[in-house]
Amino acid sequence: MAEIVHDFFPLMRVYKDGRIERLAGEGFVPPESDRETGVQIKDVHIDPQINLSARLYLPKNVDPVQKIPLFVYFHGGGFVIESAFSPTYHKYLSVVAAEAKVAIVSVNYRLAPEYPLPIAYEDSWLALKWVTSHANGDGHEPWLKDNADFNRVYLGGDSAGGNIAHHIGIRLGLEKLEGVKIDGIFLACPFFWGKDPIDGEGENLLAKDFVEDLVLSGNPNSTGLDPIDGEGENLGAKDLFEKLWLFVNPNSSGLDDPLINPEKDPKLSGLGCEKVVVYVAGKDPLRFRGFYYKEVLEKSGWPGTVEVVEVKDKGHVFHLFVPETEEAMAMLKKLVSFLNQS
Repeated sequence: MAEIVHDFFPLMRVYKDGRIERLAGEGFVPPESDRETGVQIKDVHIDPQINLSARLYLPKNVDPVQKIPLFVYFHGGGFVIESAFSPTYHKYLSVVAAEAKVAIVSVNYRLAPEYPLPIAYEDSWLALKWVTSHANGDGHEPWLKDNADFNRVYLGGDSAGGNIAHHIGIRLGLEKLEGVKIDGIFLACPFFWGKDPIDGEGENLLAKDFVEDLVLSGNPNSTGLDPIDGEGENLGAKDLFEKLWLFVNPNSSGLDDPLINPEKDPKLSGLGCEKVVVYVAGKDPLRFRGFYYKEVLEKSGWPGTVEVVEVKDKGHVFHLFVPETEEAMAMLKKLVSFLNQS
């Protein structure tokens, strides 16, 4: 059996011979209109030289006179798996586009370890600049030129994508994009962490529990996990998150890097939007960081408003794995309201 040097089950494994095995997020759905919602879908190349692309969603029966909000989305997957073209995000964003009557750009940034951080952030920023180039007529994508209201732009993402959306918001506060107004940011179970435990985090947060919950959420019929030789029962979630973070960002200073710990970011007060909504899940070890994010953002002097919504008895990014549940539908309704608040 080939020797494993990095094991991030159920996301990916890296073998001693250099082979990378992605265990999830490899599915691909063609860019075809969604039959259930009638949403039109297409893929676009933003920068072919670096393989930067995106999937666009446009709801049916758009009034050419009445511009609609624009939602720029960054997918999750720990910076190592998933894409804008996977079945999970294809279906989820089709429903969001239909229910909220918004245009969506789902960014397909490059993944670690082949492209370590900060490449995902740079790709996402380039994608946003491409999107906003249509505000002054420089862009050539008709779905954006003809339909998007660039005074009602929102950012969003889940897990690692939530982390990206936040940092794109920070960069917007530093580098203004002409002709564009970012109204808000929607973060679902965002991937934030830190070196020192905060209230609620303790030694009882086990990596095994977090991983097993991910597996059961994605496959409700699974019987769970059986540890293999060498796997212990006591690996903490903190150790797992630190290991993953340093794997995707090998030049990072650690868990107090501002890219993973917003509290350590001196630019936090300049977040470039007016409203933030954060969703956390009651069985997710990351939930405490979601609440803490609200606390440090408010203390930073940022003038906007931030709201945290907790969903009890659900795991990390539950709304993607079980979208038909009452809690997931409530999140969808909240997101629709958020995207139509202007």
